[in-house]
Amino acid sequence: MARIFITGSAGGLGLNAARALLQQGHEVVLHARDESRLASAGAVRDQAVGTVVGDLADLIETEGVAQQAGQFGPFDAVIHNAGVYSGNQIFAVNTVAPYLMTALMARPRRIVYLSSGMHRSGTPDLAGIDWTDAARRPAAYSDSKLYVTALAAAVANRWPDVESNAVDPGWVPTRMGGRSAPDDLELGHATQVWLATRSSADDHVSGGYWFHQQRRESHPAVKNVAFQSELVDALERHTGFALK
Repeated sequence: MARIFITGSAGGLGLNAARALLQQGHEVVLHARDESRLASAGAVRDQAVGTVVGDLADLIETEGVAQQAGQFGPFDAVIHNAGVYSGNQIFAVNTVAPYLMTALMARPRRIVYLSSGMHRSGTPDLAGIDWTDAARRPAAYSDSKLYVTALAAAVANRWPDVESNAVDPGWVPTRMGGRSAPDDLELGHATQVWLATRSSADDHVSGGYWFHQQRRESHPAVKNVAFQSELVDALERHTGFALK
């Protein structure tokens, strides 16, 4: 049995992952932006061992989320599922929050970061970036997913005792993906569940970019150690917390 914390797990892929993990007999801690969203998790909330509330677009609230989650730890795995596609908070939610929680929380055995195939269109240029305002960056969503994919690789390099991976769930028909999204919703959460709970007898798997349990090639910048360091340094300066 594993204990797993999932951000953004009151709906969509996060809720589906939580439901699947509970059905497998694991323990799950849920997160939502506010209590009203958490209420929509229904029976899954009732089965969870704990719940955490906080807006990941806000640095102070993100610190609070990390502190709240820590009360239910230690965790075998953390799945950074929360994400937004549009608006000015893209960098804050998609990149800064996963970094800050990774820096603040006790190290789990495994970390899964939600990426996207669109990360390949991202720009590996951090010059002048405003982490609080994606409106100043036209390709903000692609950029944010490139950065969080590179973060997963950076964590894998810096913490060899932790399995850190990025997952492309596909373009699935969730609230964010839209009803016309072409990919399979049931497969959308399967890879992050698998990475979070693989048998300890399996080989150590870290630093990968995955789609439907298959390792795929990522943007070349993801594996660039210099870019990883530049990204981590920029996030440390912005948040005030180092990835030790």
